Amino acid sequence: MSKTVADLLVTRLIDWGVDAIFGLPGDGVNGIFESLRTHQDKIRFIQVRHEEAAAFAACGYAKYTGRMGACLATSGPGGIHLLNGLYDAKCDGQPVLAITGHTFHDLIGTNYQQDVDLDKLFMDVAAYNERVMGPAHVENVVDEAIKTALARRTVAHITIPKDVQDWKSSNGHRSEANIPKHSADIYAPACPLPPAELLQQAADLINQGKKIAILAGRGCLNARNELLQFAERVGGVIIKPLLGKAVVPDDSAFTTGGIGLLGTAPSQEAMKNCDTLVMLGTSFPYLEFYPKPGDAKTVQVDIEPTRIGLRHPADVGLVGDCKDVLRELLPLVEQKSDKGFLTEAQEQMRDWNELLKIRGTRTDTPMKPQVVAYELNKLLRDDAIVSADSGTIATWAARYIQIRDGMQFSLSGTLATMANSLPYSLGAAIAYPNHQIICIVGDGGFTMLMGEVATLVKYKLPVKVIIFKNNLLGMIKWEQIVFEGNPQFGVELQPIDFAAYARACGAGGFTIEDPATAPAILREALAYDGPAVVEAIIDPYEPPLPGNVTMKQAVKFGEALLRGQKNRWDIIKTVAEDKIREVI
Repeated sequence: MSKTVADLLVTRLIDWGVDAIFGLPGDGVNGIFESLRTHQDKIRFIQVRHEEAAAFAACGYAKYTGRMGACLATSGPGGIHLLNGLYDAKCDGQPVLAITGHTFHDLIGTNYQQDVDLDKLFMDVAAYNERVMGPAHVENVVDEAIKTALARRTVAHITIPKDVQDWKSSNGHRSEANIPKHSADIYAPACPLPPAELLQQAADLINQGKKIAILAGRGCLNARNELLQFAERVGGVIIKPLLGKAVVPDDSAFTTGGIGLLGTAPSQEAMKNCDTLVMLGTSFPYLEFYPKPGDAKTVQVDIEPTRIGLRHPADVGLVGDCKDVLRELLPLVEQKSDKGFLTEAQEQMRDWNELLKIRGTRTDTPMKPQVVAYELNKLLRDDAIVSADSGTIATWAARYIQIRDGMQFSLSGTLATMANSLPYSLGAAIAYPNHQIICIVGDGGFTMLMGEVATLVKYKLPVKVIIFKNNLLGMIKWEQIVFEGNPQFGVELQPIDFAAYARACGAGGFTIEDPATAPAILREALAYDGPAVVEAIIDPYEPPLPGNVTMKQAVKFGEALLRGQKNRWDIIKTVAEDKIREVI
């Protein structure tokens, strides 16, 4: 019996080990869906409520498993909806395969219904981008797409006209050059190592340093043991960009936590005062948080050669996987006896953690967002997979979620898009059905893709969604005030009863307003049998201030208040109370 093009596509995905694909049906992919139906014992289709969520879920699946994620959308608008999630995957270096339908092959380019030129639309986001021309073409294209996505840690895209999906393998013309079965479903990863002379140069530079700061990003997620050995040997301070939050546990004596506006004051001080910077698997984009060029000698390790020297001048660049490079570098690095730089950072970290505890245990009403994050952190299991959204919510997650051994954490790093965390959690729950899956999101990000609560209910995925509700686009508000010196505008949100919405979808719905009830309600929600949503109603005037506020930021803040910032006295009161508590 002849197979259709869609059958050839699906069976090849199965050959590659693809076991889940996120998407939404449509007439442009009906042929593919029929094949998915007949192969559902080997590949699982997860129906989302919006194609953007499908791409985000595939990205989250890739981030948490280390394997390729896959998503599927119909022609025209379906393919368009995938783009934001696919750009998220591209920006954060995750392998994702996107499959789309197209209109009839002989009506493409004639303004037929849903005739969007997806080949051109995906040119920027996809490293491999091809239209399947028939049954003799599909296997070759699938193999190239998957190998490209895996090798370059990025997006690949395949589009198939709707009528081509139903063409039979027996009817397809095969060119003489296209030998059957010539393409293999095998990926051979590259494992480059720097030459010995470069490794020695890097070691010499590190051995000369007295104050070593280690910026360890997502490229170090598989290199925890090597990283901790390296930090111990050089007396180094491990600073973690958010994509690398899970590289080492937060109770490690070597780490000062995050960096940047969402980071810690001790991390900022370490970056400012180091004489040697070792960058490991990171492309942290905010240049103002690096040492000033010339102030610190820099060794950079990255799997991608084009990133060497991209953010900060590198004195020595080492191309390779961080785990492999550190293993080669360790025997060349001398044991340092002077741990003064690390000891100073540890003392600062004790003060910082005490400040976080003070803010996390406040009993004020309206409830402070720090209280919710502080209490949630105490209830997380060691196998928790935590996804955070973009906005002020990322600040509270960055500072209060303490990574323990076995936990995973991610968010939209370089794209910093809203609405990623709920579908990330969906992807995580499909990959790890027995883990504790936590979504931390603001009310702005949640409302963008809130329909995915119904997806959680449909598939009985026990994801716990914690919404920080202040009826504001909080980060934009504070950027307008602190960075621009302007009063807030266009950031207020219409309130929604999210607990009632969750119950309407068939999930558990909980509300926290009083900080005294936060521990008990969070405990009840996390123990709920099935998906649950907690709306935590928080103080809209609590600012996510940086670890160290600059004079320029303080001036802009004052300008905004003088120019008529709404509720300026409430904001002044809140900020003043926060600063007093820091001193006390």
